[in-house]
Amino acid sequence: MNPTRMKQIGFGLATVVLIAAIGASCAGSQQAGSTDDAASKVYVPPGQHDEFYAFMSGGFSGNLTVHGLPSGRLLKTVPVFSQFPENGYGYTEETRAMLMTSHGFIPWDDAHHPELSQTDGVPDGRWIFINGNNTPRVARIDLSTFETEEIVEIPNSAGNHGSPFITQNTEYLVASTRFSVPVPQRDMSIDEYKGNFKGMLTFIKADTPGEMDIAFQILVPGYNYDLAHAGKGPSHGWMFFTSYNTEEAHTLLEVNASQNDKDFVAAVNWKRAEQCIADGKARQMEAEYYHNHLNEARIAVSEVKRSVTVLEPADCEGLVYFLPTPKSPHGVDVDPSGEYIVAGGKLATVIPVHSFSKMLQAIEDEKFEKVVDGIPVLQYDAVIAGEVENAGLGPLHTEFDGKGYAYTTAFISSEIVKWELGTWQVVDRIPVYYSVGHLMIPGGDSRKPWGKYLVALNKITKDRYLPTGPELAHAAQLIDISGDKMKLLLDFPTMGEPHYAQGIHADLIKPRQVQFYQLQDNKHPYAVKSEAETRVERDGNTVHVYMSTIRTHFSPDNIEGIQVGDEVYFHVTNLEQDWDVPHGFAVIGANNAELLIMPGETRTLKWVPRRAGVFPFYCTDFCSALHQEMQGYIRVSPRGANVPLAYSTGQ
Repeated sequence: MNPTRMKQIGFGLATVVLIAAIGASCAGSQQAGSTDDAASKVYVPPGQHDEFYAFMSGGFSGNLTVHGLPSGRLLKTVPVFSQFPENGYGYTEETRAMLMTSHGFIPWDDAHHPELSQTDGVPDGRWIFINGNNTPRVARIDLSTFETEEIVEIPNSAGNHGSPFITQNTEYLVASTRFSVPVPQRDMSIDEYKGNFKGMLTFIKADTPGEMDIAFQILVPGYNYDLAHAGKGPSHGWMFFTSYNTEEAHTLLEVNASQNDKDFVAAVNWKRAEQCIADGKARQMEAEYYHNHLNEARIAVSEVKRSVTVLEPADCEGLVYFLPTPKSPHGVDVDPSGEYIVAGGKLATVIPVHSFSKMLQAIEDEKFEKVVDGIPVLQYDAVIAGEVENAGLGPLHTEFDGKGYAYTTAFISSEIVKWELGTWQVVDRIPVYYSVGHLMIPGGDSRKPWGKYLVALNKITKDRYLPTGPELAHAAQLIDISGDKMKLLLDFPTMGEPHYAQGIHADLIKPRQVQFYQLQDNKHPYAVKSEAETRVERDGNTVHVYMSTIRTHFSPDNIEGIQVGDEVYFHVTNLEQDWDVPHGFAVIGANNAELLIMPGETRTLKWVPRRAGVFPFYCTDFCSALHQEMQGYIRVSPRGANVPLAYSTGQ
């Protein structure tokens, strides 16, 4: 039997084992559940707040959800990469540009990894970033308003999976390409992949709102680059990326990208990159990409960039080193001390833990196995600190509790494994339901974790909730890690695929909330500051309605003189200034979405009437006892009619 066939049979048997493992877990789930005192531990009395915010990626929803912990309550969906009809994001004239890319208007993406801003390696509550996986992008969300403020596209990349992991003081976000591609893109045979397709590691300037941009890119061999995490403390200045498919296969990767016993963690010295750029060792590469951001009028604008700074390792000695890592690693996680670099090899029998100090010594001693495209490959024995045995099947991702312990997900055996840093001994394990991918400990990837709770982000729900057809909500499970033994407390459903999450103590965000929105700060060109300024203006076939809304009427609420085929722009200003008093706006026949206008804000809905008649509009947000009375009419006459333009309120 040929070797390839034997490997295929081997993977087939592995699949059977996987299915059997999941089946066994499902069979036991009727007995699996919370501990007796779990309810009191997750109960948040009415009127009181959760202790933590949990930010969960929406996966294929393209957005970000916000939950409270320990209750698991869904608090908000923040639209980021996908249009959101609930509030008009991506539909309104003010927000459409936020979704512009070099591929045109893209109304959807696949959001995987949220990442909180940090100061000195600790989440600081200023911003959260998240990646778009399909059309490579990174977004910033301001946590004083929970609104998406800017999005930058990543050129020379395909599959922005390893992103947007952050450096210790938010100097940079990174983005690594999952799919290696021709760089620059060009027409060529896929059979020429090996040696010709390239990967790209991107560093994005992130510390100044409104000015996110590509700082530099590093051209690397044509592997698949998966996840990343920054060094901290003594390893600050370095970024670590996992890679797989070091075989450079381009077909049937489940077999052909699993041939090597070890792949690599790429260790990048980004301070060395800065020096090489300063020394003129980088080059400019033509590349079109978009930077979209809100201007002072809170209107999204797009800026088109035309080139990026690119470094090649061969031109910058000491920039990148490869750490051999078994096998097809997914996560790469740096412990709070900054010394240990933990990789989660999907097909490995152990969890390898690299030592940063040993890595530096190995570099100084030039303990290299070989050099690939100018990148030295360090000797495994020279950099390894230890291996965690019996760590479950399919280890993927690790976070830390700040008390000397690490927690790793095991996808195939559906469990969380707790082990001790330094001894590498497993000290506890707990089943989860089912097939856990990432986990999240609030602050668990930082220098100071809040080691109280762990959230398992599971891929398969099966029998955990009432059945809802073939598509079931994904599940998160809250686990108490405050004691020696882990305790399952709570299941709660999530939106889309909660691929990864970040958590932070609520006290770091609550005081930042804006609660009063000054009307005089509204710089929108179509804003009104009072009802006295409301009006309707015609310019050819274009009509601008300067409208205000306040409890419980619109001004104007009667409009005549509109003709079939006019382009009518309703610019609606919410005259309320106190938070939690939005107003909605919808008009019959609108072919985009409603508006949800926040206090002090102006939003615009474009409406093109197709037929003559008198059409209502109304407030969609239940804003007061007389919300139902909050309505108006707009009269549409045939094209060429002589009905004069007129508008009024209360006449």
